[in-house]
Amino acid sequence: MADERKHPPGMRDISHKVASLRIAKAQATVSMNPETVLAVRENRAPKGDPIAIARVAATQAAKNTPQFIPYCHPIPVEHVLVEFELRDSEIDCIVTVKTVYKTGVEVEAMAAASIGALNIYDLLKPIDNDIAIESVRLVSKVGGKTDWQSDDAFSFSVITVSDRCSKGQQEDISGNTLFEGVASFGGIMASRSVVPDEPDLIQSMVSEQIQRHAPNLIMLTGGTGVGPRDKTFEALCNLFDLRLPGVEEHFRRYSQERVPTAMLSRCIAGVTGGTVVIAVPGSPKACKDAINCLFPAITHTFSMLKGNGHE
Repeated sequence: MADERKHPPGMRDISHKVASLRIAKAQATVSMNPETVLAVRENRAPKGDPIAIARVAATQAAKNTPQFIPYCHPIPVEHVLVEFELRDSEIDCIVTVKTVYKTGVEVEAMAAASIGALNIYDLLKPIDNDIAIESVRLVSKVGGKTDWQSDDAFSFSVITVSDRCSKGQQEDISGNTLFEGVASFGGIMASRSVVPDEPDLIQSMVSEQIQRHAPNLIMLTGGTGVGPRDKTFEALCNLFDLRLPGVEEHFRRYSQERVPTAMLSRCIAGVTGGTVVIAVPGSPKACKDAINCLFPAITHTFSMLKGNGHE
């Protein structure tokens, strides 16, 4: 067996992720003699004000974390708040970091708190031989897909629109991609079907799935291009009670950043009969992009359609 240590995995691939607001708070605690805390309060530390210096150092550490944490992604740090709490024999360095990006800022916050604490240590060690950094911990984090975790199951159907797949001439890889992707977010399969690129058959299949299974979600793949047989857009337009243009825009923007020809996509999303219906292009890559882009946020529509509001 090969030694995996010789082939480290490198930085994690986050190119498929969607940017969102990420916030992390970390805390480092420095213990010392009570007389040392009093010297800080009275601004009698021999090397200057340790609080002011540690605040600058912590801010710099948050912005430069990838320089000393090799696999940490360079990110746009958009806010750093450094606070200190002085107690009888301890000083807490509390750091909050914010970004709008694809990955979180837990490491940045912890690095900043650590460096803030280390500066306090350095500035106060001349007057206190008992000073020690006792702990560094993550206090909280928000942002990303983990915020959308829910125990509420939902049902879904997958419809593949393809002349060749409907004739058995081609394997339905795109339908498999949608099925596996939605199921990974807790979806329960209600049905799966394949229809040719015929508007009447597309409409009939969507209506049939809603009448028979009443799924929360129907995902279609195929027929959203500009070819002579691409009629999924037109078929669904006539079915929708309301459109979801934000879903369409979000998916198209996400795809455009990765594939230049995504501007030609006529993906469409809407609601009919209380079911969310989304049609995406027929390639497996587009289906994978749809899962990465739309989930789990799209599941919020299911509770909204039942009359529930935003949290």
